[in-house]
Amino acid sequence: MGKGSNVQKAQAARERNQKKLGKSPEERKEAAAKAAADAQAFMCTICRQTFMVNVKKELLAAHATSKHPTSTPQQCFTALVGWDPNAPEPAAAAAAVKPKKKKKEEASLDSLLDAGLSLGGKKKKK
Repeated sequence: MGKGSNVQKAQAARERNQKKLGKSPEERKEAAAKAAADAQAFMCTICRQTFMVNVKKELLAAHATSKHPTSTPQQCFTALVGWDPNAPEPAAAAAAVKPKKKKKEEASLDSLLDAGLSLGGKKKKK
């Protein structure tokens, strides 16, 4: 007879592998708790639906307007207090300030067009 079922052997192998990785049971519990907290970072106060920590505020506002039309987005999510949907994001505002550089290729493409070549497309088969 064997020393246990396949389930017991697999569990013992998992425990050995976890010990080799150096993660203690306490570290695994902390990581699981952090993942659970991140998964439920935003919660609608009306319907209690949860949203992950990396969700954009536009999605939270869309949830509030589509699911709860009689209430304001700020009533659904405390994170939306003081948030203006018409204001640009800080990263988007910084990107809008940067001037765009002209490509040097435009002059060379003009000379190609003058020579009778096209910018692209498929060649016609004879």
